[in-house]
Amino acid sequence: MNRFHGLSAYLKRRFGGRVHKIPLDAGFTCPNRDGSLSTRGCAFCDAKGAGTGLLAGGADLAAQWEKWRTQLGDKYGAQLFLAYLQSYSNTYGPIEHLRATLERITPLPQLAGICIGTRPDCLDDAKLDLLADQPIQEIWLDLGLQSARNDTLARINRGHTAETFAAATRAAAERGLKVCAHLIMGLPGEDEEDFLASVDYVNALPIHGIKLHNLFICPGTPLEDMWRTSPFPLPSRGEYIEAVVFALEHLRPEIVVHRIVSDPESGQLVAPEWAAMKRPTMNGVTTALARLDTWQGRALAPDRPMPEWFEHDVPYPQGLFA
Repeated sequence: MNRFHGLSAYLKRRFGGRVHKIPLDAGFTCPNRDGSLSTRGCAFCDAKGAGTGLLAGGADLAAQWEKWRTQLGDKYGAQLFLAYLQSYSNTYGPIEHLRATLERITPLPQLAGICIGTRPDCLDDAKLDLLADQPIQEIWLDLGLQSARNDTLARINRGHTAETFAAATRAAAERGLKVCAHLIMGLPGEDEEDFLASVDYVNALPIHGIKLHNLFICPGTPLEDMWRTSPFPLPSRGEYIEAVVFALEHLRPEIVVHRIVSDPESGQLVAPEWAAMKRPTMNGVTTALARLDTWQGRALAPDRPMPEWFEHDVPYPQGLFA
């Protein structure tokens, strides 16, 4: 029994079968790395910007796609895939670069849609219009907010404000683009209440999806320097599970939950140790939801039953995602 509106259920209902994401590196960079805003990057971000590094190894977009399409198709029997522009900020720079990238992606075989990882301050009207005009119905913008507190955003060197995120989200939604908001629990200077306030902040915006991340420290990052110089508490697994359950209870039930926990690449973890294994955390969230007999959105409508359409094969209510 699903107690939250997970991405797999959404995609199966949307496309009628298993859909997998394929991470793509299109050679974008980030204003927080090239000197436009900073050269340090966000405090938590590793050197590869959460990417695969395949482009630097000589694989163009078509070769990257074929590598993952074959591997995932053989392993999971997937027939459709989402192109996930993951590395760095994939709407930053000249619009011609974005247009050329989209032109290379749209003809890829078995393509169901595109997910674009970027920053809210890298989306002007022209780029949003370009994205909205693509001949692909399923387009997601993965927008990092991380916190709704501007002092926290300054502390972790994000280079934008919560208001910038809100404006970009509204502008994208007006064009029919789906926004997936990213939030981190455990940022320095924040407690659980701050994290939940950030959940409430994005919940009030026209987002379609959310990714919830546990803070972990990667080697060589500004966050590691901050943590070693002036140690701050990192949430335990139990504290993180509790926060995620509470967050889900306060999320609108139609919001698609893309992620409830994250983990570092092998060899890229300084602390906390529990972040190396995400499966126990995922199981802990589902167990806690069942034990408490609660679900996504329950706090918003305590008298309503749990939505049956959280399951893969139950249709959405009339009007939802019409």
